[in-house]
Amino acid sequence: MPAFLLIRCAAVTTAVMCAALPVCAAGPAGRHTNDAAPGAGLLTNAASTEAIPRSLAKGARYVGRSNVLRLPSGRWKYLPSGRTAAAVVAADDPGALAQMAESGAWLAGGRVPGASPAQRAAAERALLTMRALLRPNGAVAAGWSSPWMYSWPRDSSFACAAFAHTGHEAEAYRILRYSAATQRGNGTWEARTKLDGSGPPDGRRWQLDANGWVPWAAWQWYRAAPRATRHARLTTLYPMIRKAADHAAASLRADGLPPASPDYWELMTTTTNIGTAAPLLAGLNSSADLARELNRPGDAARWAGAAKRLSSAIATRFAPRGYLRTVDGRHGHDSAVAFMAPPFNAAPADLPRALDTAHKALLLPNGGLTPGNDPAAPWGGNAWTPSTSFFALAWAGTGQPAKARQVLEWVLAKRNSLGELPEKVNRAGRPSSVAPLAWTGSITVLALVALDDGGLPTPPSRF
Repeated sequence: MPAFLLIRCAAVTTAVMCAALPVCAAGPAGRHTNDAAPGAGLLTNAASTEAIPRSLAKGARYVGRSNVLRLPSGRWKYLPSGRTAAAVVAADDPGALAQMAESGAWLAGGRVPGASPAQRAAAERALLTMRALLRPNGAVAAGWSSPWMYSWPRDSSFACAAFAHTGHEAEAYRILRYSAATQRGNGTWEARTKLDGSGPPDGRRWQLDANGWVPWAAWQWYRAAPRATRHARLTTLYPMIRKAADHAAASLRADGLPPASPDYWELMTTTTNIGTAAPLLAGLNSSADLARELNRPGDAARWAGAAKRLSSAIATRFAPRGYLRTVDGRHGHDSAVAFMAPPFNAAPADLPRALDTAHKALLLPNGGLTPGNDPAAPWGGNAWTPSTSFFALAWAGTGQPAKARQVLEWVLAKRNSLGELPEKVNRAGRPSSVAPLAWTGSITVLALVALDDGGLPTPPSRF
């Protein structure tokens, strides 16, 4: 997310859906296949990562603030520096201790959000996980099992923002540089890329929402970055932002809305969906503000004008229906309603009611949320942790911290035995699918920061 992410293919069971989604992977619909056993945790060094299989996780635990694993035997397993395969060593092995000290120092060099020891422990684990999934070139793997081992612009943008707001500016900027390197010539992005940046692994449809998420992530990074260096670094990123924003602005139709595009479900819709419109609004406002920072008034005015048209169209076409999934109102509620809230967009006056209505409609007996209730999308009884976490972030940003904390408590209670956040929670309330998931970790960290600070910065609307 992480993207984060939702059906990763396993949930897409009908022939119609498989036709709509070339390959299921990173969002609800795209990364969820059952063709490989997902892991339960991660071993990592500065350059390599290895999944911890579920069988090995039984009775094991991480040692301190690290990715060193204590086995039931008392011995430790870790991924030594410069190696690509893990080693089992005696407890207190010098190499493992050095790795533990390094990861602890990295956490201490930033910020660990959370109001309680349990929240801070969860944030530490999520940050270490995000770091483990971040490649040296800036690609962010959604997870470390085969269907998830690709970089999605959406998930990467959330990870960038989470790193930025926890004081890990170098990691955030590295992600943005990867986004710039993998941007297509027309200003758009593939749905996902191989981790080496060589291109997409398949022919699935590209998704227009990336043109909103990446500029939004750049704006979040800029707001948190050190003032001494951020202007020069933004100048380096600006060609990427300009191409993304120009494409987003040009995509708006006469009615002010973008065309139909696969959304974060990674499923195509026949009419415009809120999962594309809301991120594009955030991206256009972000781009306009960044243009002002670099004294590019022409760009700022052009993108602010596009944002105004899009905002008006959303208010006219989506708001009266309660921000349902699609503008025609035929595809039910969608957890993407949260994208209309901070830290993405300034919440419209009618959004609190829409959030409450959507949450109630998507709530499952196990306490989590399904991504949406579109009857054409057979999500089943599994709750999706990214979709559930969206509401924690939205409520934290709209002055409803009690609701946000309640959602976060549920999400954090569903971590697996290693403390990792899973992609899904099954009907029985147990962690399911891959763990950890970068997108869920990123959203959780952002929500904790928002609760600590009374909100996160939101791109301004200067029409």
